[in-house]
Amino acid sequence: MSYQTTYRPPGEGDELYSVDAAITVKCRAADTGGTYEVFEVDMPRGVGVPPHAEPWPKAFYVLHGRMAVRSGDQAYELGPGGFVTVPPGAANTFRVLTPAVKFLAFSLGEGMGGFFADVDRTAPRDASLEELAPLMQDVLTRHGVTFVDEPAAAP
Repeated sequence: MSYQTTYRPPGEGDELYSVDAAITVKCRAADTGGTYEVFEVDMPRGVGVPPHAEPWPKAFYVLHGRMAVRSGDQAYELGPGGFVTVPPGAANTFRVLTPAVKFLAFSLGEGMGGFFADVDRTAPRDASLEELAPLMQDVLTRHGVTFVDEPAAAP
């Protein structure tokens, strides 16, 4: 494993396109010997992620705004300073409650970063939702992310 000091000033880091969010890579798994990664996520109101499960653990720490998160059968409303963890394989979803939310997403290993990078490479910026659906399904399959029936909706 190779660890290195990583410094990224405010507003800097690799920016990855995501269909519904601005993702800034603050720390890559390669910077930490593959142990963890950190992303700054900026999302507008109303955006939510369909209920899903992924094979990596993750955590969210809200910087500003509010978001509702559901992990398993538990619901949480997070504001600035709020923190929640989601175990690997847990059904989870979230949605933005304020005009926007900015939060840090932490993940063990390199799964989330690989997923975000694959979305960035695969999803054309000007594609319609209908055009994106089959492309995104391929990305989800490659990374072991599955849509689930539960939880039914974010709080």
